[in-house]
Amino acid sequence: MPDITRRHALGAAAALAVTFGAPLTTAVAEDHDDPGGHDGHGGPDAFDEVYRGRRIQGHATDGGGHHHGAGYAVFVDGAELHVMRNADGSWISVVSHYSPVPTPRAAARAAVDELQGARLVPFN
Repeated sequence: MPDITRRHALGAAAALAVTFGAPLTTAVAEDHDDPGGHDGHGGPDAFDEVYRGRRIQGHATDGGGHHHGAGYAVFVDGAELHVMRNADGSWISVVSHYSPVPTPRAAARAAVDELQGARLVPFN
């Protein structure tokens, strides 16, 4: 059996990136939020929906407390999902920290996908 070369390893890594990047691209296409808020002003729009049987909510906050989400709070079934906005405008959560998404709604959906039915334990 031949040894794995650097070229084969990079090719495999690229194939994995494409394979796992496709669901993110689909999630971005399905998420109709304006990342900059209403008409590009202010923060992201508020949301309250059921996604895959879980209630996800998000809304602007006064910016106080331990929130790093640029004054935005996200909840999954009533438990707060810690979200943070990156310098490039993308969002991450404590559940899907290494998969940036364009909006807090997409972060909540990604967290539900990652939890696979498990209960979200608040991050304090």
